[in-house]
Amino acid sequence: MNTVNRRSVLLAGLGIAGVGALAACSTGSDAAPALVDPSGSAVAAAERKRTRTGRTHETTLVAAPATVELGAGITARTWAYDGRTPGKELRVSAGDRIAATLSNRLPGNTPTSVHWHGLALRNDMDGVPPATQAAVKAGRTFTYRFLADAPGTYFFHPHVGVQIDRGLHAPLIVEDPKEPLSYDEEWVVMLDDWLDGVTGTPDEALAELSRGMGGMHHGGHDMGHMGGMEMDGMDMSGGSDGSASASPSDGGMSTKFMMMGARSALLGGDAGDVKYPYHLVNGRVATDPQVFRGKPGKRVRIRLVNAGGDTAYRVALGGHRLTVTHTDGFPVRHQEVDALLIGMGERYDVLVTLADGVFPLVASAEGKNASGMAVVRTGSGHRPEATVRPKELDGEIMSASRLKAADDVRLASRKTDRVHRIELTGSMAAYDWSINGKRFDMSDPTADPIMVERGQRVRLDFVNNTTMWHPMHLHGHTYQLGSDGPRKDTTIVVPGQTVSVFFDADNPGRWMLHCHNAYHGEAGMMALVAYPR
Repeated sequence: MNTVNRRSVLLAGLGIAGVGALAACSTGSDAAPALVDPSGSAVAAAERKRTRTGRTHETTLVAAPATVELGAGITARTWAYDGRTPGKELRVSAGDRIAATLSNRLPGNTPTSVHWHGLALRNDMDGVPPATQAAVKAGRTFTYRFLADAPGTYFFHPHVGVQIDRGLHAPLIVEDPKEPLSYDEEWVVMLDDWLDGVTGTPDEALAELSRGMGGMHHGGHDMGHMGGMEMDGMDMSGGSDGSASASPSDGGMSTKFMMMGARSALLGGDAGDVKYPYHLVNGRVATDPQVFRGKPGKRVRIRLVNAGGDTAYRVALGGHRLTVTHTDGFPVRHQEVDALLIGMGERYDVLVTLADGVFPLVASAEGKNASGMAVVRTGSGHRPEATVRPKELDGEIMSASRLKAADDVRLASRKTDRVHRIELTGSMAAYDWSINGKRFDMSDPTADPIMVERGQRVRLDFVNNTTMWHPMHLHGHTYQLGSDGPRKDTTIVVPGQTVSVFFDADNPGRWMLHCHNAYHGEAGMMALVAYPR
């Protein structure tokens, strides 16, 4: 059974979230280690230690089919929270308890969940069926209850299949009651690559990608340079829509969704797998952008979130420099740059002092020759063209490896207790993305976990042996890049690179470690980081 169908059948069968349904996941073979129960006493004890205000913020999220308007008269039939994308912002103060009731009104027997991306919360509320909860069945509800004790910029989305590449995502802002930054206004900006309800669905894209490319190319997929050549039976002359077409000799393989020829030096070569007709900024296309209105001289905090499925964005605000203050919710030593490179799942906070006029905030789809745009207006002037490319995009470009953690969040120096080598493996040839040569099997999520013990300082060595870049995301923790780099939960690892990250094992449970390319993760580039019982 293929990945999509196997997982859908499994999750649909698990029913409404609860501890009982997880028993089968933790009692596999006799050799399997006994792991911390997601709802057990160790998790409850860690929750009791979190800072709390005593306030509870209640909200309801209705996941359902919706027709969303993307601007310029463009509509898309998708799935969304409460009929809009991005979903309504959830904003709380550090230490508040969140009580978020998910109502699953998705079609058919479609299961879903909510993952609170970047938050080090209690394990049974992390929203990863079936590792931490059973899936929420269509027609059912489940209430996520947890303390949000770490200030920062986060977001939430499903952790079932490739549902994140629909319209199911929204920002989560945890405010710092002792906020040290000084600014006048705030703007939350969500970036997204969009195909759902336009060229097809994410599930259709995954099904096409999962067929792989056989012997057509070794590891990469830059065949857009091949023109009208035939390779291994495939006619690369292209279809009427500009996509490559298939000859009968290859069994009719379609390349409706597969990206050809996307290249980026910043990403180490191959830039992406998937073709998207639109790139959105706060749910709007560049030809009909969102407009942020402000006054010259005002200082604005912009919270940038990449909610995309397969696209890194190079982001700049024309006529301005950006002062980077945070990444993935944690403060860094301030650094002024022209542009940022943001991988899927990453977040950056920047401060900008607004000039007088009309300025494009451009999210250039790295290596894909496309972009999204919003507009900042503080005075008179014409709206920039949708294809505008501000010079800042080619100026000083910031990536996380160049940042340093702020003094108050840098990990204390100590001996490393455990080291895990995390080899990123696989290729486009068979679409067999994996970790340490093993594709993750969601039907047996606790098999062969990466073990850590409470109180340990852990080092993960991400070793990229593929020809593709991967944004590697760890649930339930934040790690530090190197000895003094930024604190993050998602970091870009380019081909041929080894990135070492450190974290303290202080949040018991079963936590996913995976590539945040939605298609790589679902194809198998996932693993489980777990604590022993």
